[in-house]
Amino acid sequence: MPVAAPADDTTALADPRPLDLDEQRFRARALHHGIAAGEPESLSRVRTHHPRAIGMPDDLLSAAFGHPDDAQLVIARELGLPSWPALVAHAGRLAEARRSMAAAHAPDGDCPTLHLRCGSDIRAALQAAGFIGDFLEVSDPICQGPVPNNGDLFTARAAFLVDAYGLTVDEARSRLEAEAAGLAAAAGRYQRVVLWFEHDSYDQLILARVLAAFSEGARPAALELICVDRFPLVDRFIGLGMLSPAELRSLWSTRTPVVDTQYALGREVWSALRDPSPQSLHAIAAAGTPELPPMASALHRHLQDLPWTNDGLALTERLVLQAMRDEPTTAGRVFVTLQDETEPLPFLGDLMLWAILGGMLKASRPPFAVDPLTAHEPWPRRRLVLTYDGHDILDGRLDWLACQPPLRWLGGVAIQPDADQWRWSSDRDAPVPGAPH
Repeated sequence: MPVAAPADDTTALADPRPLDLDEQRFRARALHHGIAAGEPESLSRVRTHHPRAIGMPDDLLSAAFGHPDDAQLVIARELGLPSWPALVAHAGRLAEARRSMAAAHAPDGDCPTLHLRCGSDIRAALQAAGFIGDFLEVSDPICQGPVPNNGDLFTARAAFLVDAYGLTVDEARSRLEAEAAGLAAAAGRYQRVVLWFEHDSYDQLILARVLAAFSEGARPAALELICVDRFPLVDRFIGLGMLSPAELRSLWSTRTPVVDTQYALGREVWSALRDPSPQSLHAIAAAGTPELPPMASALHRHLQDLPWTNDGLALTERLVLQAMRDEPTTAGRVFVTLQDETEPLPFLGDLMLWAILGGMLKASRPPFAVDPLTAHEPWPRRRLVLTYDGHDILDGRLDWLACQPPLRWLGGVAIQPDADQWRWSSDRDAPVPGAPH
């Protein structure tokens, strides 16, 4: 999910996580000595991060994990890396990225290159990192709104963008036309297309759509993928927009060519997303997606925004209401709570959340109200207060769909308050047909 940063915000382009390998070696030696001495803090770190130490009593830890390699493994895992060699390799990539940037060497200068991303959040950072290729944003948020498999998809998406995001009809159509034209021209205009994505449902569904488009049309001579679900020293990785130019450049050497099985998965996911039943999409998620490992968990999280059997809420809607349950709060604070604390797989941009809040307020019995004193403020400063109905929904005394929310779409699945429809069962961890249980 793109994390927006102003293009002229130089602080956002700084290097916030320099990694000094000598410092990490010093920390590993200190931890090694602490383990040997039986220091409780050192033993606790081993138990937390060493894969073979879980549940082992203190009196055995010092003897079992007294080798320097064990301390190095713990240090690497504390920094979000699987092993000490992986830490060394990561430090080497960062160092090489900084050297190449200082030498003004363009990593993509060897052939005409297009960088394709589901947002504009890394455009400025890629330029600061020395990339000279063109940039294409493909960011229609197909994790929200109708994506039907019949009728005019273009018209349905344009109408959604107008209604949810306040775009004019011309703005919506221009945006969608630019994305379609850019994808159609990419293979003929560029020798190499590099896809920059992360692991959440917003990104992965757009990735599936892009792969399907290239699969069904002309393929670039080289289509390459950078797809990450974490980054060292980042405790809660949300998106590539969090990374500095040097960190983005360090990912360049990790890119991999897109292969036939990934093209096929993209087609399969794109088709299943548009089905009026969620069963095909759930089958893909449940079977796993080794071709693109983050895809399965992203699809699972996407399906959790079906109405749940116990209260009719999508998971996102429930997290929204829970964020304002204890006391009134601002919409901006709700967004921060979801991003930093409660959302299991953050995928929402702020505009996407405002659209969800606006939709919930259109119900005949809204679960929250906006403080009239802040009603004309921008969304982040609007003060939200949970209603009695909101409390009843969260406590399981009232089904959200009985409050007559407006028609909502999850891909090809239409969610209507007056119809029996697909719901998400947390007990089965799967979609189920019919009314609430």
